[in-house]
Amino acid sequence: MSPEEVLKKIENLHATDLLPQSPENWEDSRNFLQQVVEILYDYIKEENNRESKILDFHQPEEMKKLLDLSIPEKPMNLGELLKSCSEVLRYSVKTGHPRFFNQISCGLDLVSMAGEWLTATANTNMFTYEISPVFILMEKEVVSKMVELIGWAPDQGDAIFTPGGAIANLYAVNAARHFHYPRVKPLGMSTVPTLCTFTSEDSHYSIKSAAAVCGIGTDHCFNIPTDNVGRMIPEALEEKIVQCKREGLHPFFVSATAGTTVYGAFDPLPKIADICERHKIWFHVDAAWGGGLLLSPEYRHKLSGLERANSVTWNPHKLLGALLQCSACFIRHDGLLFQTNQMSADYLFQQDKPYDVSYDTGDKAMQCGRHNDIFKFWLMWRSKGMEGYRQQINRLMHLTAYFTDRIKRTEGYEVLIEKPEYLNICFWYYPPSIRHLEEKEKNARLEKIAPKIKAKMMERGTTMVGYQPDKQKPNFFRMIISNQAITYADLDFLIDEIIEIGKDL
Repeated sequence: MSPEEVLKKIENLHATDLLPQSPENWEDSRNFLQQVVEILYDYIKEENNRESKILDFHQPEEMKKLLDLSIPEKPMNLGELLKSCSEVLRYSVKTGHPRFFNQISCGLDLVSMAGEWLTATANTNMFTYEISPVFILMEKEVVSKMVELIGWAPDQGDAIFTPGGAIANLYAVNAARHFHYPRVKPLGMSTVPTLCTFTSEDSHYSIKSAAAVCGIGTDHCFNIPTDNVGRMIPEALEEKIVQCKREGLHPFFVSATAGTTVYGAFDPLPKIADICERHKIWFHVDAAWGGGLLLSPEYRHKLSGLERANSVTWNPHKLLGALLQCSACFIRHDGLLFQTNQMSADYLFQQDKPYDVSYDTGDKAMQCGRHNDIFKFWLMWRSKGMEGYRQQINRLMHLTAYFTDRIKRTEGYEVLIEKPEYLNICFWYYPPSIRHLEEKEKNARLEKIAPKIKAKMMERGTTMVGYQPDKQKPNFFRMIISNQAITYADLDFLIDEIIEIGKDL
């Protein structure tokens, strides 16, 4: 049958006509899934076409009229479902587009996507070995390799894959508290003194969020000043620790950042590690964004000192390009995750099973059911190998240097940081209309330029770059070069596009 005949044959069927409700109907089940794959293939093809729009933007109220997202009373047929799939993808932002520079997460990796499809098909839960034997062993293999890259000894290190970096940071704070004050688990916060934590003023907000969730309080999570390129100032950290001790607080957790969200800065890890050792404080490194540099021999020096951390957050869905979500919290103290989170539910974690029950990893997780985030990463890593990742990461770093040099030499552009440490480039664009103004007036008008250019970008759909203010600085563009599909021509296009949009502002 032709594709048109196949589609006509299945479009009036319903979900109950497919597997598993109709166990003999293999042909229609296959045809339905093939139609889904065709929709996805068309989307991926368009997403990687530089001439296509990154998005077809509509205001929320207008979008509600364009799409019917309601839940029907009666079942929809397969034809209607397929049409819904196409419409949803049509109006979705194409985050894998080579000219999408708006977020830290990378573009689409086809091998990782294949792993996600296979994961969804297997549909296993990661709490016990008997339910998920292959994926439990796969996770252990990947964790072992990542622990080696962090620099811990073979007999050190444990990890849990989590639903995002924010939850990974929460795991770290919770484990650190249990390490110092294990009686909190059975008796609660009333059994411990007033605790406090420390992180840089440019760190991810999830550190403060974790302090709130763990009962420490956001007011007891102290933001430490950063230098002019966004790195935590160690002397300011130690000064604050001493002050807190003097005021009767009990410092127990410091979070350094390897690759900050805005500037891509790397805190001075060795100096912070020294301070934590002197004051007997848990040393955590949020390397959600920057951890991927460990796979580049040329750039892993930026993470020097990471091996001294008590815990590390690392998101393979960022620099390494695994599909969302793929995040992990690493704890240097083997067994601590179990001690912290174990609840010994006897309907899941019986101790008399016919295999080594240490492979039942669910009891070291906060959640019960745990999605399999490992298959897509494992498959992608095998497809690239260590050398493939080295080349991919180094190329992105070279593209960053190229773009930074280009805009520094192009009239109207100004960078916030002369030599970015990472893949984040923060810059202003001054349209011709404001370049002649005095500094105070020019900055007042500059505040409105980035939002206007971004709005035009969304309207045109040709590219997308985020913007934001920071402290006393007017709005600036924050560009991330993380998509492996980006070319030098894409960067040149962006420079010209901003000039074109901004010429009449």
